[in-house]
This record gives sequence, structure tokens and C-alpha cells, in this order.
Amino acid sequence: MRSKDVFKAAADQQKAIGSIRVKARPLRTAEDLDPLLERIGDARIVMLGEASHGTHEYYTWRSLISKRLIQEKGFDFIAVEGDWPDCYCINRYIKGYDNAAGAGKVLRQFNRWPTWMWANWEVAALAEWLRNHNKNKTPQARAGFYGLDVYSLWESMESIQAYLKKTDPQAYELAKKAARCFEPYMGEDGRDYALALRLVPELCEAKVIDLLLEIQKRMPLYDRDFENAFSTEQNALVAVNAERYYRSMLQGGGASWNVRDSHMQETLERLLDFHGPQAKALVWAHNTHIGDAAATDMADAGMYNIGQLARQRWGHEAVVLIGFGSYEGTVVAGDEWGAPMQIMQVPEGKKDSWEWLLQAAGKENKLLLLDELKDAAGLDHKIGHRAIGVVYHPGYEYGNYVPSLLPARYDAFLYIHHTKALHPMHLQPHGGQIPETYPFGV
Repeated sequence: MRSKDVFKAAADQQKAIGSIRVKARPLRTAEDLDPLLERIGDARIVMLGEASHGTHEYYTWRSLISKRLIQEKGFDFIAVEGDWPDCYCINRYIKGYDNAAGAGKVLRQFNRWPTWMWANWEVAALAEWLRNHNKNKTPQARAGFYGLDVYSLWESMESIQAYLKKTDPQAYELAKKAARCFEPYMGEDGRDYALALRLVPELCEAKVIDLLLEIQKRMPLYDRDFENAFSTEQNALVAVNAERYYRSMLQGGGASWNVRDSHMQETLERLLDFHGPQAKALVWAHNTHIGDAAATDMADAGMYNIGQLARQRWGHEAVVLIGFGSYEGTVVAGDEWGAPMQIMQVPEGKKDSWEWLLQAAGKENKLLLLDELKDAAGLDHKIGHRAIGVVYHPGYEYGNYVPSLLPARYDAFLYIHHTKALHPMHLQPHGGQIPETYPFGV
């Protein structure tokens, strides 16, 4: 945490703790979410964050909120920080189009690192609930599940070819040519392609753009399964923006981050359009994506995110941003990119951080409606707020705190004092064993 974010005086610190203590609501059961649903009101978009990608409580509380919003306020789909092709398999399963032997079988197909983000028992429980919720509903009324991310270049190209081979042989030939362009650079994370761009600046850009334009032109021909046609067009858009993402790696700074979150925003807009003018969306992504970047030091680096873009696009009344955090516990992460996942200790929040203030106001779990803290004494400057990624080193937490003006970054916040690691399906040596508490409750 940077020196500028430390409280100027002990009195300011105590004012902040007092403000939190007065405004905090208890968070114990699903019924304690009533004030949050009232705050959401008629909002069209609700974004649910997380302070890590490997925490059980973040997934279960987001599931509880999502279930209530789908049942009580008619939300149409959940869009997550995940790859489109893999998440579309979940979408097909929960809508009853594919008769896989359980959500676990579908989720075990997720093989891109970090697999635990979506191949976990917490998501399996939600998927089974969604499938049961969708029974006896018309296709248009079934709640969906989609991926917002841009990483799945190779998987999206494969999905495009599989669809067009059956439905459109002419466009299939164009897809094969675009895929062949990328074949020499089929690295795990696209870095081989980014490095090749240093020598040949254009490479495959024109081919994926031509493919997208051709698919868009021929969309009216794909009317027998319109959602599959939409998915194919989305995969083509992923290919275009993924190529742009890897190209942006050459620029450094926040360029690639902005390409990624712009793609998330574009995908969210497409999904809302696809589901109709009254459609409502739930977004699951890390706090760094859904918490308005304009209220953090990300803005100083020229970076923005989907939370900020959504507020700019639809306005504050239509978009509700909900952050999550904890003081201590355990988490699933890796010590480097691609490393085996492991359960790690999350140390106590650093002094003067947002997490430290929340525990100082009382160790009980809390719900905060941050509209009520906009003018609170002691919270009128940026405070360090912990963010844990898929790569994590608990002993070196200095860089894990994002200076944030919290009442401006989120509309609401769920604080869980002590959190536990989630339950990945692929974690050894007990991968595949259903946890005793499945399907999980609060």
C-alpha cells in the first residue's frame, strides 16, 4: 500500500471505523440480502465481484444473490470472467439442450489454466440449480450462462470450424484459412503470436476480420438454431479481439488490459441485445474488473474496466457494482502462471487497508451499502483494497493493494471476515471427490 493512502491522523482512522460500524448490516443468511435487493431495485445490470479467483464464500454468496435476482427480478443470464466456448457448454447444459451426465462432467472439460476458476463444485451446484430452474420454461425464458473473456483464440477457432463444417461449407473454407494462419503460434497464452508480431506486424489480423464479416453477412442463413449461430458469431469476434489483445502486448502499460475489458463490455452489450430490450444481466468478475476503475489508481495509468464502461454506457441508476473482500483465510492460487494450483494462506489485511478497517469495525460478516458512506468522515480519500490474482505470493503482499475511493468504486460491498478456499474439481490428490457440504448453502 502506498504512503499516500495511509491515514493522515489516528482521528481519521477512528472516524472511518466508526462510520463503517454505524452503517454495516449483518450478513449471515440469504434473508440478510433483502436491503441489497432493495438497493438494486430496477437496475438492469448487476456486477458481482470477488477479491480472488479461489475463494469459496465469494462463489456461494454470488450464487445466492444471483438466484434471488433471477427468481425475484427476472434477470436473464449470468456472464462471467471466463472463456466463451467453455461457458457456452454450461449454457447448453443448463438450458437442457445437451444431456450430459451432470454439471461435473461439463465442467471437467475446462482445461485452460487456471482451471479452478470455473471447474469447481461451487459452480457445479449453481449449474444444477439453473438447470432445474429452467425446466418447463420456454427457450426464451431460460436463464443463460456465458463467458465474457478474450483468451480463447484457439478454442474459438475450433468451435467456428466445427459449426460451419456442418452448416456452411463455403464459410468453413474461410475459417480453415484463418485457423491455419495461427497454427505456428499455438502457444498456451498467445505469447508466441505476440512475439512473432515483432517481425511480421500484420500476420493474421486481416484473416480473422474477414471471417467475422463473412459470418455476420451470412447470419440470416443460420436460423435453425439461432443461439448456436450467435455463438459462432461471438467466437469470430473473440478471434478478432484476441488477435488485437496479443498485438497490444507489444505496447506494454495498460493497453492489453483495456482491450480485454473493452471486449467484455462489447460482449455484454451483444448479450443484452440478443436477449431483448428488457433483458437484465448479472456479471461475475474480479473486483479489478467490476469496481469502477475511475475510483482507483488504475485511472492514473490510463486503464479502465467493464464496471466503469457500463456506468458510462447505461448510467449509475441502471448499473449496480458489488464488491467482495475478506480479512484472512485460505485461497486457491498458483505461485506462477501455469503452476499447479495449491491452497494458500491469506494473511491478515494490512494496517489501514480497507480490509483492516472492516475487521476493526467488528469481526462479524457485513453488508455495506456504500451510498450511505459517500460523505462519511475518514473515507474521503483512497484506501488500499486487497486484490488477489490467480498468481499469488502471500509473503509479498505489497503489490496486492489497489488504492481506491471505496464509496465511488462500488455501490455495495460484502465483507466475509474469514474465508476458505473453494473446491476445484482437478485439485490433487482428491480431485473429483464431491465435498461433504455440496451443493453448499449459507
